[in-house]
Amino acid sequence: MNPATEALPPALAVTREIGRLLDPIFISDLHLTQERPRTLARFLRFMQEDAPAHPELVILGDLFDFWIGDDAAVAAAPVVAALAAASRSGQRVLVMHGNRDLLLGSDFARTTGATLVADPVTVDIAGSPTLLAHGDAWCTRDVAYQQFRAMVREPQFQREFLAKPVSERIAVARGARMQSETEKALKPMDIMDVTPEVVTSALAYAGVRRVIHGHTHRPGTHVHEIDHALAERWVLPDWDSDAAEPRGGFLDFAEGRPRLVFFDD
Repeated sequence: MNPATEALPPALAVTREIGRLLDPIFISDLHLTQERPRTLARFLRFMQEDAPAHPELVILGDLFDFWIGDDAAVAAAPVVAALAAASRSGQRVLVMHGNRDLLLGSDFARTTGATLVADPVTVDIAGSPTLLAHGDAWCTRDVAYQQFRAMVREPQFQREFLAKPVSERIAVARGARMQSETEKALKPMDIMDVTPEVVTSALAYAGVRRVIHGHTHRPGTHVHEIDHALAERWVLPDWDSDAAEPRGGFLDFAEGRPRLVFFDD
């Protein structure tokens, strides 16, 4: 245990040194909570049926609907146990912070055996360099959200929030979630998607021609042009098995190429 690392706010206790991924499976935006029992059950089933076939499980943010600190994680026990079991089996579990679970910290990482990774981060997937991100930083047309995003990532803000009693943190998180849902209903859809030019700049800066991200809840594949060359953007599906029309899925690789797989149950 490194005392210097222990003192870091959760969003700063991340690594950029991931190394090569051999055959990963990617998920994001599950928004797990006890209020969505079917989605939670679908995740536990995924951890038994789909994830074990891959040496690496990569979670690109918003595994949880909200996370108010590692000291208040009792409700997440089944999820933590499933991730810990995967780690014990030899699977690498890589977790990126999302906008809802930004406060996942070193205790969570130790308990689950997961590695918290930087956002964004470039990795080698079977010989192909790929940029990974949650995706919210690229939604730059939503100015109000970007201002909020910058505030909650301030180390001092995180320290002060984590110092509050658990009951107060729960109230703040629920209030923020309700406000977010209200604001989203009033915003034009296009400003809540990534800004293409920002994604293109991120790809050019990283020197790669492929990116995988979540956050937007708009799964699919997109093509960008960078210096007269084509780059591909893969957007992960969000999960909600409790909805009237259940949805969810993952991204893995088939014969070296990414593919989106959607649940049919």
